[in-house]
Parts: sequence; C-alpha cells; structure tokens
Amino acid sequence: MGTWGVSAFDNDDACDWAYELEMAADFGLIEAALNDVIAAEDGVDPWAASVALAACEVIARANGGGGIKDSYTEIADTWVDKHKLKPTASLIERAHRAITRVLGQDSELRAAWDESGSAAEWRAAVEDLRRRLGQSPR
Repeated sequence: MGTWGVSAFDNDDACDWAYELEMAADFGLIEAALNDVIAAEDGVDPWAASVALAACEVIARANGGGGIKDSYTEIADTWVDKHKLKPTASLIERAHRAITRVLGQDSELRAAWDESGSAAEWRAAVEDLRRRLGQSPR
C-alpha cells in the first residue's frame, strides 16, 4: 500500500480520491465512499477503507472537528471552506458505521496495519478521527 503515515490522507488512495472531491458540489461522493464500506459483503478492501476514512475526515472538518492541516489535506480543507456544508446527523452516523467496519475483523486495511509496526498509532489516529466526527446519534 502506498502509505507514509497514519492519518486519513497519508496514502495514495485517499489523495487520489481527493481530486474527485474537488469536482463535487455536495456530500454525494462522500456518501458513496461510506456506503462502499458499510455495504461491503465480502470484507472491506483496503482501497474502500482508505477512501472511507478520507471521507470521514472531510465530514469531521465540515462539522467543526478540525484536524491536522498539511499539504495532503489541502484539497479537503479547500473543499470544506468553499462549500460551507453542514453534515446531517444521518451522515455523521454513517461515518461512525464506516469507521467501525474499517476497524472490524473483515477489514483488509486493519489487517495490513496489524502486520505493521504502527498498528497502535494507526488505531489511535482512526479513533481520534471518530471523536472529531462528533457524537453518533442513537
């Protein structure tokens, strides 16, 4: 996997997806990324998981959840600033569900991180992202 760090945009898949985000006018692309992970029947593949985490990062930022800003998050930050959209409670809940799937036993991305020397750091980053999303409505 083309990964250089534990943050949501620290990999090739998320950065490539961000270029698609530039063209989006609403949360549709983000919703699709979440749905790909939530609806996965035969396990969650690493590409879908990476893209879903990037989508969750955009939701967190749009919801005021902040996050580290760097050259890899620049497209997402610009998109959030430009569109000023507020995520719905339903979208935030789906983001929480997607994170649960990414961290689950059937996630190839989780398995790859578990085999790395940075599994604990990656899990901490994903849990921080979950926290920054805001409360999941129950």
